[in-house]
Amino acid sequence: QLQLVESGGGLVQPGGSLRLSCAASGFPLAYYAIAWFRQAPGKEREGVSCVSSSGGSTNYADSVKGRFTISRDNAKNTVYLQMNSLKPEDTAVYYCAAQKSTYYSTSLYPLETREYNYWGQGTQVTVSS
Repeated sequence: QLQLVESGGGLVQPGGSLRLSCAASGFPLAYYAIAWFRQAPGKEREGVSCVSSSGGSTNYADSVKGRFTISRDNAKNTVYLQMNSLKPEDTAVYYCAAQKSTYYSTSLYPLETREYNYWGQGTQVTVSS
């Protein structure tokens, strides 16, 4: 069974940068579409970004567009979320999620929690001065 482990979270000042990693094991990641979600205290989980199994197609929430970049290295079975120009409102627990796709596909799943069956445990990101 596919397992996902996030890392790279921490405390950063507004305007700073952070790179999150999602390491997969148990199955080749090239068969899965991947998404990043986040959840702040008292708020619903929201989609941040997603990438197709090939890495050739991506999508972003309006709130992070132009600041965040999702990418993947299927040879390393790892997906990344580069976060730049961070704002206090970016503070949340960030989760990576996966859904079975076809091998090296350019197809995307919607950024909705119900679309993804596999989840990591999350990593805390705090943006504060």
